Amino acid sequence: MASRDVAFWKEAINDEMDSIMSNQTWELVDLPPGSKPIGCKWVFRRKYHTDGMIQTFKARLVAKGFKQREGIDYFDTYAPVARTTSIRILFALASIHNLFVHQMDVKTAFLNRDLNEEVYMEQPEGFVLLGNENKVCKLVRSLYGLKQAPKQWHEKFDHAIFSDGFRHNNVDKCLYSKTCDDYMVIMCLYVDDMLILSDDMRGIIETKRFLSSTFKMKDLGEVDTILGIKVKRNSGGYALNQTHYIEKVVSKFSHLKIKDTNTPFDSSIKLEKNDGRSVAQLEYASAIGSLMYAAQCTRADISFAVSKLSRFTSNPSVEHWKTIGRVLGYLKNTKELSLQYSKFPAIIEGYSDASWISSVGDNLSTTGWVFTLGGGAVSWGSKKQTCISHSTMEAEFIALAATGKEAEWLKDLMMDIPFTTNNVSTVSIHCDSQATLARAYSGVYNGKSRHISIRHEYVRQLIQNGIISISFVRSSGNLADPFTKPLTRDLVRITSRGMRLKLLK
Repeated sequence: MASRDVAFWKEAINDEMDSIMSNQTWELVDLPPGSKPIGCKWVFRRKYHTDGMIQTFKARLVAKGFKQREGIDYFDTYAPVARTTSIRILFALASIHNLFVHQMDVKTAFLNRDLNEEVYMEQPEGFVLLGNENKVCKLVRSLYGLKQAPKQWHEKFDHAIFSDGFRHNNVDKCLYSKTCDDYMVIMCLYVDDMLILSDDMRGIIETKRFLSSTFKMKDLGEVDTILGIKVKRNSGGYALNQTHYIEKVVSKFSHLKIKDTNTPFDSSIKLEKNDGRSVAQLEYASAIGSLMYAAQCTRADISFAVSKLSRFTSNPSVEHWKTIGRVLGYLKNTKELSLQYSKFPAIIEGYSDASWISSVGDNLSTTGWVFTLGGGAVSWGSKKQTCISHSTMEAEFIALAATGKEAEWLKDLMMDIPFTTNNVSTVSIHCDSQATLARAYSGVYNGKSRHISIRHEYVRQLIQNGIISISFVRSSGNLADPFTKPLTRDLVRITSRGMRLKLLK
C-alpha cells in the first residue's frame, strides 16, 4: 500500500474480493465452542509477458492451510496435473495435423467447488466488518491455500466437462477429448490453465462457449504462453522456447560471474560427494529447481548435467557451484534455442542408451532415453540406475527396460487421442548395443543375470505384444547419448539438432 503502484494493487484486491463475494465463498458466523479458526493472508504478485513487460497485477487471498488438521479439516488432497510430456505431444500433433490451438484461463478456479468439511477462517485483513469483529468466516466453498482445494476443483471440472460429452484420457487424467460429426476437440488442463485443440474452429468456439457458461473464464485467444513457455507458430508447425525464463534465471544467479560456454558439462570434471562444510545449500537447491524446470520443459540438452548436479543438493561444495555456473553459462549462450515440431515424421521414435558405472562412489550407471514425434523431442530422461550392473550390456538392458516403460505409456496415451487412435504403430526404439538387442530377443534365461530377470521378461513381453521393436543404431546417431555422459561441443550441437532443438528461422 506504500508503493507507487498502490492504485493497481487496490484494483487487484477489489477484483479478488468481488470474485470471492460473488461466489458466496463464506458466511459470517460466531465461532462454535471447541473450534479453532485458521488464518489467511494476502499474496501479491506481478505477472509478466514473455518479453518482460508487466501483464497484470494479481492479488490473491490465501487461507493458511498449513494449520489444518488431517482427519478434521481435510481428508483427501490428491489432484492430478497434466504432464509436460503430454503438452509437448499435443503441440507435435498440432504441427502434424495442422490443428488450431487456443488457450483459456479459469478465474479463481479454486472458488468453484462446495466444501464438504467444516472449516472456519479469520476475516481477511482490510475487510473486517465493523460491528462483527468477533465473528469468523465459515467457508462454504474452497479457497486458495486449503489442503483439499486442488482436489475439489478437479472434481468440479471433471463433473462439468463430462456433462458436455468429453471423456478423459486413460493414462493422463488431465487430457480430455470429444468427437463430433464435424470436428474433434482435445482439452488439456493444468490447474487453471487450459489448452484447447481442434481441427475446426467451430469446435474451439463451442467449447469456449460451454466453459464460459459454466465457469468464469478468461479467453486468451490463440496460444502464446503456457506455463512460462513461449509458443510460436509458423508454416512448418509449432516451436517452444524459454528464452525469457532463462534470462530471469541467469539474472538471479549473476553473482556467480557466469561466462558463456559451448557445452553444459565439462567431461574432465569428476564430481564427488562433499565431506566438508555445505556451501549455500538453500540457494543451491533453488538453482537446481530453476535448472530442472528448464530441463523438463524444453531444454533436453541440459538433462544430464542437472541430473548429475541434483545428487549433491544436500551438501554442495564450491566445485558443484562452479559446475552450476557452467550450465548457466551454456543456457545463456544458447537461450534462443527452440524445440521445434513439423508435419513429419508422424510416428514416435525412441532412443535408449546407458553409461556404465558413471557415478563415482556407488558404482551405479546412468540411463538415458529420448522419444521424438513430428521431428522434435517429446519425452526424455536422464537417471541414475538403482541397481549395480556387472557389464555394459546389463547397464544398456536396464536402460532399455526404462525406455520401454516410457514407450508403453506414450503408446497408451496416443491410442486414446482422437487424431491418432488408428495410426499408432509399434514404437521403434534404437539402441547402440548389439549384445543388448540379442538379449532382448532371446528367450533363454541366464541365471547370471537373475538380478535383472524381471526387466528381461518385461522387455520381451513388450516386444511380443507389439508395443515396441528394437533396432541397432551407431553411437554417433544415438540421440540418447547426451543423456548419459558429457559430450564435446560438436556432438552437443549434432544431438541438439537431431532433437530439433535449434534456432528459429
